[in-house]
Formats: sequence, C-alpha cells, structure tokens
Amino acid sequence: MSRIGKKAVSIPSGVTAAIDGGQLSVKGPKGTLAMPLSDNITYEVGEGSISVQPANGTREARAFWGMQRTLVQNLITGVTEGFTKVLEITGVGYRANSQGKTLKLQLGYSHDVDFAVPEGIEIKTPDNTTIEISGIDKQKVGQVAAEIRRWRKPEPYKGKGIKYRGEYIFRKEGKKK
Repeated sequence: MSRIGKKAVSIPSGVTAAIDGGQLSVKGPKGTLAMPLSDNITYEVGEGSISVQPANGTREARAFWGMQRTLVQNLITGVTEGFTKVLEITGVGYRANSQGKTLKLQLGYSHDVDFAVPEGIEIKTPDNTTIEISGIDKQKVGQVAAEIRRWRKPEPYKGKGIKYRGEYIFRKEGKKK
C-alpha cells in the first residue's frame, strides 16, 4: 500500500480540475497545466479533492500509484504557487546576467555562453552570482536548472562552478608537497 497514494490531493479555491480525453487539466491563477493519464490508475475529481487509486492489483499499478499522486500534486502546486530553483556561481570572474529572453554566462571560457530561456520559464539574476529559475512546470524548471549547471559543474578541489543553493560539494585535499 502506498502511503502517499492513499492521501487525496486537495484542490484550493480558485483552482479547477477536469478529466477529458485521457488528460487531467488543472487551471489556476498562474496558468494551466495538463498531464496524460495512466491506464493503470483511476483518477476521480470530487468536490475539493482529487483521489488516485490503482485500477487493478498488478505490481505495475501499485508502483505507479504514489508517483501519479505526486504528479497530480505538482500540477496543483504549480498553478497556485509555482516552483523556483536557485543556482549559485562560485569562481573568480564567473558571472551571469539576464537580458530579456537570454541568459548571458561568463564561466571562464574564451567566449560568453548565451542560454536561450524556454517558453514558460522566467530567469532572474538578483546579483551576478545568483540565478533564480521559476515557472509553473516543476519538470521544466528542474530541466532548465540542470542545463545551466551542466556548463560548469562544481569541481571538488576549489569548489568553482555552478551549484544548486543548499548543495554540498564534497571537497578533496589536493596534492601535497
């Protein structure tokens, strides 16, 4: 039994959910999100909540149960609050600057890295070593953050690079004399 799956997802006021054509669509103050429905799971939109149950007793249905409930919860959270990831840049001369739909990164290469911001994502740079990525789709926000981080991952000796806020970088000692 899935402990997460047993709980119904509550729908806050101002948010509407509907099932049509094999998709669950959720509309809220920040926008609209949709998710394809799994055949192994039954979804019920009631008053004020969405319940997720396995359609049958198969192992695959039970394995999908908790994940599908979490995906539904992410839709509700996305259209009400949104999601944010914060990246921090460490290193001498490393900096970022947001210019419209482009993020300009200086990461020690011979050229600047221009990152095109995808649709539905907002990138802010409060200072030149912090990047705030926000949007309503949790998967898209995480993917954009991972793509930006991939340009210069943190290295273990000096800790230079792009890291998530709160991420611990395992440091190595370096060579001895």
